[in-house]
Amino acid sequence: MSTEQTTPTPEAELTFADIGFAEPILRAVLEQGYTKPTPIQAQAMPHVLQGRDVMGAAQTGTGKTAAFVLPILQNILPLASSSASPARHPIRALVLTPTRELADQVADNAFKYAKYTDIRTAVVFGGVDMSAQTTLLRSGIELLIATPGRLLDHITQKTANLSQVQILILDEADRMLDMGFLPDLQRIIGLIPSQRQTLLFSATFSPEIKKLAQSYLRDPVTIEVARQNAAADTVQQIIHMVPSEKKKDAVVKVLNARIQKGLSRQAIVFTNSRIGCSKLASALERSGIKAGAIHGDKSQIERMQILESFKKGTMDVLVATDVAARGLDIADMPCVINHELPFNAEDYVHRIGRTGRAGAQGDAIALVDPSEERLLADIEKLMNRKLVRMPVPDPSGGVAADPFFYMPYRAKEDSSAATNSTNLNSDSAAGTASVNSTAKPSIKPTAKPVGALLGGFKKKS
Repeated sequence: MSTEQTTPTPEAELTFADIGFAEPILRAVLEQGYTKPTPIQAQAMPHVLQGRDVMGAAQTGTGKTAAFVLPILQNILPLASSSASPARHPIRALVLTPTRELADQVADNAFKYAKYTDIRTAVVFGGVDMSAQTTLLRSGIELLIATPGRLLDHITQKTANLSQVQILILDEADRMLDMGFLPDLQRIIGLIPSQRQTLLFSATFSPEIKKLAQSYLRDPVTIEVARQNAAADTVQQIIHMVPSEKKKDAVVKVLNARIQKGLSRQAIVFTNSRIGCSKLASALERSGIKAGAIHGDKSQIERMQILESFKKGTMDVLVATDVAARGLDIADMPCVINHELPFNAEDYVHRIGRTGRAGAQGDAIALVDPSEERLLADIEKLMNRKLVRMPVPDPSGGVAADPFFYMPYRAKEDSSAATNSTNLNSDSAAGTASVNSTAKPSIKPTAKPVGALLGGFKKKS
Protein backbone atom coordinates (compact mmCIF):
# COMPACT_ATOMS: atom_id res chain seq x y z
CA MET A 1 0.00 0.00 0.00
CA SER A 2 1.44 3.35 -0.96
CA THR A 3 1.02 6.30 1.35
CA GLU A 4 1.39 10.02 0.95
CA GLN A 5 1.18 11.95 4.18
CA THR A 6 1.46 15.69 4.23
CA THR A 7 0.37 18.61 6.32
CA PRO A 8 -1.45 21.68 4.97
CA THR A 9 0.95 23.59 2.76
CA PRO A 10 1.07 27.10 1.36
CA GLU A 11 -0.46 27.91 -1.97
CA ALA A 12 -0.27 25.01 -4.40
CA GLU A 13 1.65 25.67 -7.61
CA LEU A 14 -0.67 23.43 -9.60
CA THR A 15 -3.67 24.85 -11.42
CA PHE A 16 -6.75 23.02 -12.64
CA ALA A 17 -5.55 23.68 -16.20
CA ASP A 18 -2.30 21.84 -15.38
CA ILE A 19 -4.14 18.72 -14.19
CA GLY A 20 -5.43 18.03 -17.66
CA PHE A 21 -9.19 18.26 -17.44
CA ALA A 22 -11.11 18.29 -20.70
CA GLU A 23 -12.24 21.66 -21.96
CA PRO A 24 -15.94 21.30 -21.01
CA ILE A 25 -15.07 20.41 -17.40
CA LEU A 26 -12.35 23.04 -17.10
CA ARG A 27 -14.69 25.67 -18.54
CA ALA A 28 -17.29 24.89 -15.87
CA VAL A 29 -14.67 25.10 -13.11
CA LEU A 30 -13.23 28.39 -14.35
CA GLU A 31 -16.73 29.78 -14.86
CA GLN A 32 -17.17 29.51 -11.10
CA GLY A 33 -13.97 31.52 -10.63
CA TYR A 34 -11.76 28.66 -9.41
CA THR A 35 -8.21 28.16 -10.63
CA LYS A 36 -6.06 26.31 -8.09
CA PRO A 37 -6.70 23.03 -6.27
CA THR A 38 -6.45 22.54 -2.54
CA PRO A 39 -3.80 20.12 -1.18
CA ILE A 40 -6.20 17.16 -1.05
CA GLN A 41 -7.31 17.91 -4.61
CA ALA A 42 -3.78 18.42 -5.94
CA GLN A 43 -2.62 15.11 -4.47
CA ALA A 44 -5.70 12.95 -5.02
CA MET A 45 -6.81 14.02 -8.49
CA PRO A 46 -3.81 12.64 -10.44
CA HIS A 47 -4.22 9.21 -8.78
CA VAL A 48 -7.98 9.16 -9.43
CA LEU A 49 -7.39 10.14 -13.05
CA GLN A 50 -4.95 7.23 -13.36
CA GLY A 51 -7.61 4.81 -12.16
CA ARG A 52 -5.99 4.11 -8.79
CA ASP A 53 -7.96 3.28 -5.66
CA VAL A 54 -7.65 6.09 -3.14
CA MET A 55 -8.27 6.69 0.55
CA GLY A 56 -8.30 10.42 1.11
CA ALA A 57 -8.29 11.90 4.61
CA ALA A 58 -8.56 15.65 5.01
CA GLN A 59 -10.07 18.13 7.41
CA THR A 60 -13.68 19.00 6.82
CA GLY A 61 -13.69 22.06 4.59
CA THR A 62 -10.57 21.27 2.55
CA GLY A 63 -12.28 20.54 -0.76
CA LYS A 64 -12.26 16.75 -0.62
CA THR A 65 -15.60 16.51 -2.46
CA ALA A 66 -14.22 18.13 -5.62
CA ALA A 67 -11.17 15.89 -5.25
CA PHE A 68 -13.30 13.01 -6.51
CA VAL A 69 -16.14 14.70 -8.44
CA LEU A 70 -13.93 16.40 -11.02
CA PRO A 71 -11.71 13.41 -11.92
CA ILE A 72 -14.77 11.12 -12.00
CA LEU A 73 -16.35 13.36 -14.61
CA GLN A 74 -13.09 13.34 -16.55
CA ASN A 75 -12.80 9.54 -16.44
CA ILE A 76 -16.31 8.83 -17.67
CA LEU A 77 -16.42 11.70 -20.18
CA PRO A 78 -15.13 9.58 -23.12
CA LEU A 79 -18.16 7.31 -22.67
CA ALA A 80 -20.69 10.14 -22.57
CA SER A 81 -23.27 10.10 -25.34
CA SER A 82 -25.71 12.62 -26.75
CA SER A 83 -28.06 9.77 -27.69
CA ALA A 84 -31.56 9.90 -26.24
CA SER A 85 -31.56 6.14 -25.72
CA PRO A 86 -31.40 5.15 -22.02
CA ALA A 87 -29.27 2.16 -23.01
CA ARG A 88 -26.47 4.57 -23.95
CA HIS A 89 -26.51 6.05 -20.45
CA PRO A 90 -25.86 3.26 -17.90
CA ILE A 91 -24.74 4.11 -14.37
CA ARG A 92 -20.95 4.32 -14.67
CA ALA A 93 -20.06 6.06 -11.41
CA LEU A 94 -21.84 5.73 -8.06
CA VAL A 95 -21.37 8.07 -5.09
CA LEU A 96 -22.77 6.85 -1.78
CA THR A 97 -23.29 9.30 1.07
CA PRO A 98 -24.59 8.80 4.61
CA THR A 99 -27.15 11.64 4.62
CA ARG A 100 -29.72 13.23 2.37
CA GLU A 101 -28.16 16.65 2.88
CA LEU A 102 -24.72 15.49 1.75
CA ALA A 103 -26.15 13.65 -1.25
CA ASP A 104 -28.04 16.77 -2.31
CA GLN A 105 -24.97 18.96 -1.86
CA VAL A 106 -22.69 16.68 -3.87
CA ALA A 107 -25.28 16.39 -6.64
CA ASP A 108 -25.96 20.12 -6.79
CA ASN A 109 -22.33 20.79 -7.48
CA ALA A 110 -21.78 17.82 -9.77
CA PHE A 111 -24.52 19.30 -11.97
CA LYS A 112 -22.53 22.53 -12.21
CA TYR A 113 -19.31 20.83 -13.24
CA ALA A 114 -20.97 18.52 -15.77
CA LYS A 115 -23.10 21.27 -17.34
CA TYR A 116 -21.07 21.49 -20.58
CA THR A 117 -20.80 17.71 -21.04
CA ASP A 118 -23.26 15.01 -22.11
CA ILE A 119 -22.87 13.28 -18.73
CA ARG A 120 -26.22 12.78 -17.06
CA THR A 121 -26.26 13.20 -13.28
CA ALA A 122 -28.97 12.39 -10.75
CA VAL A 123 -29.43 12.11 -7.00
CA VAL A 124 -31.74 9.77 -5.07
CA PHE A 125 -32.46 9.85 -1.35
CA GLY A 126 -35.29 9.03 1.00
CA GLY A 127 -37.94 11.29 2.45
CA VAL A 128 -39.39 12.26 -0.92
CA ASP A 129 -41.60 10.52 -3.45
CA MET A 130 -39.80 7.96 -5.63
CA SER A 131 -41.72 8.59 -8.84
CA ALA A 132 -39.64 11.53 -10.09
CA GLN A 133 -36.44 9.64 -9.22
CA THR A 134 -37.72 6.59 -11.08
CA THR A 135 -38.37 8.66 -14.19
CA LEU A 136 -34.82 10.03 -14.10
CA LEU A 137 -33.24 6.64 -13.60
CA ARG A 138 -35.21 5.09 -16.43
CA SER A 139 -34.11 7.87 -18.78
CA GLY A 140 -30.47 6.88 -18.24
CA ILE A 141 -27.91 8.25 -15.77
CA GLU A 142 -24.10 8.03 -15.87
CA LEU A 143 -23.27 9.61 -12.49
CA LEU A 144 -25.57 8.68 -9.62
CA ILE A 145 -25.35 10.13 -6.10
CA ALA A 146 -27.41 8.20 -3.56
CA THR A 147 -28.04 7.28 0.03
CA PRO A 148 -27.86 3.49 0.53
CA GLY A 149 -31.46 2.91 1.67
CA ARG A 150 -33.13 4.70 -1.21
CA LEU A 151 -30.73 3.15 -3.73
CA LEU A 152 -31.71 -0.30 -2.48
CA ASP A 153 -35.37 0.67 -2.89
CA HIS A 154 -34.71 1.43 -6.55
CA ILE A 155 -32.69 -1.74 -6.99
CA THR A 156 -35.58 -3.75 -5.56
CA GLN A 157 -37.95 -2.08 -8.01
CA LYS A 158 -35.45 -2.72 -10.82
CA THR A 159 -35.16 0.96 -11.67
CA ALA A 160 -31.41 1.04 -10.90
CA ASN A 161 -28.89 -1.35 -12.44
CA LEU A 162 -25.32 -1.32 -11.11
CA SER A 163 -23.86 -3.92 -13.48
CA GLN A 164 -21.87 -1.35 -15.46
CA VAL A 165 -20.56 0.75 -12.57
CA GLN A 166 -16.85 1.40 -13.06
CA ILE A 167 -16.20 3.78 -10.17
CA LEU A 168 -17.53 3.54 -6.60
CA ILE A 169 -17.11 6.45 -4.21
CA LEU A 170 -17.86 6.36 -0.50
CA ASP A 171 -18.17 9.93 0.75
CA GLU A 172 -17.74 10.40 4.50
CA ALA A 173 -16.43 6.87 4.45
CA ASP A 174 -16.01 6.49 8.20
CA ARG A 175 -19.76 6.84 8.65
CA MET A 176 -20.51 4.77 5.55
CA LEU A 177 -18.49 1.90 6.99
CA ASP A 178 -19.95 2.22 10.45
CA MET A 179 -21.65 -1.00 11.47
CA GLY A 180 -25.06 0.57 11.00
CA PHE A 181 -24.41 1.06 7.26
CA LEU A 182 -22.37 -2.06 6.62
CA PRO A 183 -25.15 -4.53 5.62
CA ASP A 184 -26.61 -2.16 3.03
CA LEU A 185 -23.16 -1.28 1.81
CA GLN A 186 -22.16 -4.91 1.40
CA ARG A 187 -25.34 -5.64 -0.54
CA ILE A 188 -24.74 -2.73 -2.90
CA ILE A 189 -21.06 -3.57 -3.45
CA GLY A 190 -22.07 -7.13 -4.24
CA LEU A 191 -24.03 -5.81 -7.22
CA ILE A 192 -21.10 -3.83 -8.63
CA PRO A 193 -18.43 -5.45 -10.84
CA SER A 194 -15.35 -6.46 -8.84
CA GLN A 195 -13.13 -4.85 -11.46
CA ARG A 196 -13.79 -1.27 -10.48
CA GLN A 197 -12.10 1.79 -9.05
CA THR A 198 -13.00 2.49 -5.41
CA LEU A 199 -12.48 5.80 -3.65
CA LEU A 200 -12.99 6.53 0.06
CA PHE A 201 -12.96 10.12 1.25
CA SER A 202 -13.59 11.42 4.73
CA ALA A 203 -12.51 13.97 7.29
CA THR A 204 -11.63 11.21 9.74
CA PHE A 205 -10.29 7.66 9.51
CA SER A 206 -9.80 5.66 12.69
CA PRO A 207 -7.32 2.75 12.49
CA GLU A 208 -10.25 0.34 12.74
CA ILE A 209 -12.04 1.99 9.84
CA LYS A 210 -8.87 1.99 7.75
CA LYS A 211 -8.48 -1.73 8.31
CA LEU A 212 -12.08 -2.41 7.37
CA ALA A 213 -11.98 -0.11 4.36
CA GLN A 214 -8.95 -1.83 2.87
CA SER A 215 -11.07 -4.93 2.24
CA TYR A 216 -12.79 -2.91 -0.51
CA LEU A 217 -9.67 -1.41 -2.08
CA ARG A 218 -6.91 -2.72 -4.33
CA ASP A 219 -3.40 -1.40 -3.63
CA PRO A 220 -4.82 1.95 -2.49
CA VAL A 221 -3.00 5.23 -2.32
CA THR A 222 -3.60 6.78 1.11
CA ILE A 223 -3.42 10.55 1.15
CA GLU A 224 -3.60 12.55 4.38
CA VAL A 225 -3.15 16.28 4.07
CA ALA A 226 -3.91 17.17 7.66
CA ARG A 227 -3.18 15.73 11.04
CA GLN A 228 -5.54 12.82 11.40
CA ASN A 229 -8.80 13.69 13.17
CA ALA A 230 -7.85 17.35 13.49
CA ALA A 231 -10.09 20.38 13.28
CA ALA A 232 -9.24 23.31 11.04
CA ASP A 233 -6.84 25.83 12.55
CA THR A 234 -9.37 28.57 11.83
CA VAL A 235 -11.75 27.15 14.46
CA GLN A 236 -11.45 28.52 18.00
CA GLN A 237 -12.63 25.82 20.43
CA ILE A 238 -13.86 26.57 23.93
CA ILE A 239 -15.47 24.40 26.63
CA HIS A 240 -18.09 25.69 29.08
CA MET A 241 -18.76 23.39 32.03
CA VAL A 242 -22.54 23.64 32.44
CA PRO A 243 -25.03 21.41 34.29
CA SER A 244 -27.53 19.85 31.89
CA GLU A 245 -30.51 21.72 33.35
CA LYS A 246 -28.80 25.08 32.66
CA LYS A 247 -27.65 24.41 29.11
CA LYS A 248 -30.58 26.13 27.42
CA ASP A 249 -29.89 29.31 29.39
CA ALA A 250 -26.20 28.95 28.53
CA VAL A 251 -26.99 28.85 24.82
CA VAL A 252 -28.99 32.07 25.15
CA LYS A 253 -26.16 33.74 27.09
CA VAL A 254 -23.58 32.71 24.53
CA LEU A 255 -25.67 34.03 21.63
CA ASN A 256 -26.46 37.30 23.41
CA ALA A 257 -22.79 37.78 24.33
CA ARG A 258 -21.89 37.45 20.67
CA ILE A 259 -24.49 40.07 19.76
CA GLN A 260 -23.03 42.47 22.36
CA LYS A 261 -19.65 42.25 20.68
CA GLY A 262 -21.01 42.87 17.21
CA LEU A 263 -20.87 39.25 16.08
CA SER A 264 -23.57 37.34 14.27
CA ARG A 265 -26.01 35.43 16.46
CA GLN A 266 -26.38 32.78 13.79
CA ALA A 267 -25.24 29.38 14.99
CA ILE A 268 -25.78 25.68 14.49
CA VAL A 269 -26.56 23.95 17.79
CA PHE A 270 -26.08 20.19 17.90
CA THR A 271 -28.02 17.81 20.13
CA ASN A 272 -27.89 14.02 20.44
CA SER A 273 -31.59 13.17 20.22
CA ARG A 274 -34.52 14.08 18.03
CA ILE A 275 -36.73 14.88 21.02
CA GLY A 276 -34.04 17.04 22.59
CA CYS A 277 -33.54 18.80 19.26
CA SER A 278 -37.21 19.78 18.99
CA LYS A 279 -37.47 20.77 22.66
CA LEU A 280 -34.41 23.02 22.50
CA ALA A 281 -35.62 24.78 19.34
CA SER A 282 -38.99 25.44 21.00
CA ALA A 283 -37.32 26.70 24.18
CA LEU A 284 -35.11 29.09 22.19
CA GLU A 285 -38.18 30.38 20.37
CA ARG A 286 -39.81 31.12 23.73
CA SER A 287 -36.66 33.06 24.68
CA GLY A 288 -37.07 35.30 21.66
CA ILE A 289 -34.51 33.58 19.41
CA LYS A 290 -35.68 32.52 15.96
CA ALA A 291 -34.85 28.83 15.80
CA GLY A 292 -35.70 25.76 13.76
CA ALA A 293 -34.99 22.07 14.20
CA ILE A 294 -33.88 19.45 11.68
CA HIS A 295 -33.65 15.78 12.52
CA GLY A 296 -34.60 12.37 11.15
CA ASP A 297 -38.29 12.69 11.99
CA LYS A 298 -38.65 15.77 9.77
CA SER A 299 -39.68 15.18 6.19
CA GLN A 300 -37.19 16.10 3.50
CA ILE A 301 -39.40 19.01 2.44
CA GLU A 302 -39.53 20.36 6.01
CA ARG A 303 -35.77 20.05 6.38
CA MET A 304 -35.12 21.83 3.11
CA GLN A 305 -37.49 24.67 4.05
CA ILE A 306 -35.81 25.13 7.44
CA LEU A 307 -32.33 25.05 5.90
CA GLU A 308 -33.36 27.61 3.31
CA SER A 309 -34.67 29.98 6.02
CA PHE A 310 -31.43 29.57 7.95
CA LYS A 311 -29.27 30.22 4.87
CA LYS A 312 -31.28 33.34 4.04
CA GLY A 313 -30.70 34.68 7.55
CA THR A 314 -34.35 34.79 8.54
CA MET A 315 -33.57 32.22 11.25
CA ASP A 316 -30.90 32.73 13.92
CA VAL A 317 -30.34 29.20 15.17
CA LEU A 318 -30.45 25.84 13.47
CA VAL A 319 -30.82 23.08 16.07
CA ALA A 320 -29.77 19.76 14.58
CA THR A 321 -28.92 16.16 15.28
CA ASP A 322 -25.96 14.54 13.54
CA VAL A 323 -28.13 14.06 10.47
CA ALA A 324 -26.97 17.60 9.62
CA ALA A 325 -23.37 17.29 10.79
CA ARG A 326 -22.22 15.78 7.54
CA GLY A 327 -22.78 17.60 4.33
CA LEU A 328 -24.01 20.97 5.56
CA ASP A 329 -21.98 23.65 3.80
CA ILE A 330 -23.30 27.06 4.74
CA ALA A 331 -21.21 30.03 3.69
CA ASP A 332 -19.69 32.10 6.51
CA MET A 333 -21.15 30.01 9.35
CA PRO A 334 -19.71 31.87 12.36
CA CYS A 335 -20.43 29.52 15.24
CA VAL A 336 -21.20 25.93 16.19
CA ILE A 337 -22.46 25.04 19.66
CA ASN A 338 -22.46 21.50 21.02
CA HIS A 339 -25.42 21.50 23.39
CA GLU A 340 -24.41 17.91 24.14
CA LEU A 341 -21.17 16.18 23.25
CA PRO A 342 -21.57 13.41 20.67
CA PHE A 343 -21.10 9.83 21.81
CA ASN A 344 -18.55 9.30 19.03
CA ALA A 345 -15.50 11.57 19.28
CA GLU A 346 -15.10 11.64 15.51
CA ASP A 347 -18.57 13.16 15.17
CA TYR A 348 -17.30 16.13 17.19
CA VAL A 349 -14.76 16.85 14.42
CA HIS A 350 -17.51 16.73 11.81
CA ARG A 351 -19.83 18.95 13.84
CA ILE A 352 -17.33 21.74 14.38
CA GLY A 353 -16.25 21.44 10.76
CA ARG A 354 -19.41 23.36 9.85
CA THR A 355 -17.61 26.58 10.91
CA GLY A 356 -14.21 28.02 10.06
CA ARG A 357 -14.58 27.11 6.40
CA ALA A 358 -12.85 28.73 3.44
CA GLY A 359 -10.27 30.31 5.72
CA ALA A 360 -12.84 32.30 7.71
CA GLN A 361 -12.60 32.38 11.49
CA GLY A 362 -15.13 30.21 13.30
CA ASP A 363 -16.05 29.49 16.91
CA ALA A 364 -16.86 26.04 18.28
CA ILE A 365 -18.35 26.12 21.76
CA ALA A 366 -19.23 23.01 23.75
CA LEU A 367 -21.48 22.94 26.80
CA VAL A 368 -20.28 20.06 28.96
CA ASP A 369 -22.10 18.56 31.93
CA PRO A 370 -19.84 16.79 34.48
CA SER A 371 -21.38 13.51 33.34
CA GLU A 372 -19.92 14.13 29.87
CA GLU A 373 -16.31 14.46 30.98
CA ARG A 374 -15.50 10.98 29.69
CA LEU A 375 -16.76 11.99 26.23
CA LEU A 376 -14.69 15.17 26.46
CA ALA A 377 -11.60 13.13 27.35
CA ASP A 378 -12.21 10.94 24.29
CA ILE A 379 -12.42 14.04 22.07
CA GLU A 380 -9.21 15.49 23.49
CA LYS A 381 -7.45 12.17 23.03
CA LEU A 382 -8.61 11.93 19.43
CA MET A 383 -7.51 15.48 18.67
CA ASN A 384 -4.33 15.20 20.74
CA ARG A 385 -4.95 18.52 22.46
CA LYS A 386 -6.41 19.93 25.65
CA LEU A 387 -9.38 22.18 25.01
CA VAL A 388 -9.69 25.47 26.87
CA ARG A 389 -12.27 25.60 29.66
CA MET A 390 -13.92 28.92 30.47
CA PRO A 391 -17.01 30.13 32.39
CA VAL A 392 -20.16 30.94 30.47
CA PRO A 393 -20.28 34.67 29.61
CA ASP A 394 -22.97 36.72 31.34
CA PRO A 395 -24.03 39.65 29.12
CA SER A 396 -26.19 41.09 31.91
CA GLY A 397 -23.20 41.35 34.23
CA GLY A 398 -21.00 43.68 32.25
CA VAL A 399 -19.38 40.96 30.21
CA ALA A 400 -17.29 43.41 28.21
CA ALA A 401 -15.12 43.99 31.27
CA ASP A 402 -15.05 40.33 32.23
CA PRO A 403 -11.54 38.85 31.86
CA PHE A 404 -13.21 35.65 30.67
CA PHE A 405 -14.80 37.45 27.74
CA TYR A 406 -12.48 35.58 25.44
CA MET A 407 -11.94 34.74 21.81
CA PRO A 408 -15.33 33.31 20.75
CA TYR A 409 -16.90 36.62 21.72
CA ARG A 410 -14.28 38.92 20.23
CA ALA A 411 -15.38 41.78 18.04
CA LYS A 412 -14.96 41.31 14.33
CA GLU A 413 -12.46 44.12 14.09
CA ASP A 414 -10.32 42.34 16.67
CA SER A 415 -9.97 39.39 14.36
CA SER A 416 -9.67 41.20 11.05
CA ALA A 417 -5.98 40.46 10.80
CA ALA A 418 -6.68 36.78 11.15
CA THR A 419 -9.40 36.78 8.54
CA ASN A 420 -7.22 38.72 6.12
CA SER A 421 -4.72 35.88 6.27
CA THR A 422 -6.95 33.48 4.42
CA ASN A 423 -6.40 29.79 3.94
CA LEU A 424 -8.69 29.05 1.03
CA ASN A 425 -9.91 25.61 2.01
CA SER A 426 -13.49 24.50 1.80
CA ASP A 427 -15.69 21.79 0.36
CA SER A 428 -17.16 24.83 -1.20
CA ALA A 429 -13.60 25.73 -2.18
CA ALA A 430 -11.43 24.58 -5.02
CA GLY A 431 -8.56 26.94 -4.38
CA THR A 432 -6.39 26.86 -1.28
CA ALA A 433 -3.70 29.33 -0.40
CA SER A 434 -2.20 30.98 2.61
CA VAL A 435 -2.18 34.67 1.90
CA ASN A 436 -1.62 37.84 3.86
CA SER A 437 -3.37 41.14 3.64
CA THR A 438 -1.26 42.29 0.68
CA ALA A 439 -1.16 39.05 -1.29
CA LYS A 440 -3.80 38.37 -3.91
CA PRO A 441 -5.99 35.31 -3.42
CA SER A 442 -5.34 32.51 -5.89
CA ILE A 443 -8.99 32.47 -6.86
CA LYS A 444 -10.89 35.48 -8.10
CA PRO A 445 -14.60 34.70 -8.22
CA THR A 446 -16.70 36.77 -10.54
CA ALA A 447 -19.76 37.00 -8.32
CA LYS A 448 -20.91 36.77 -4.74
CA PRO A 449 -21.37 33.24 -3.40
CA VAL A 450 -24.77 31.70 -3.85
CA GLY A 451 -24.96 28.66 -1.58
CA ALA A 452 -22.40 25.92 -1.27
CA LEU A 453 -20.17 24.86 -4.12
CA LEU A 454 -17.69 22.07 -4.48
CA GLY A 455 -14.14 22.83 -5.29
CA GLY A 456 -13.88 26.59 -5.15
CA PHE A 457 -13.53 29.37 -2.62
CA LYS A 458 -15.74 32.33 -3.26
CA LYS A 459 -14.62 35.54 -1.70
CA LYS A 460 -17.34 38.12 -1.26
CA SER A 461 -16.92 41.08 -3.57
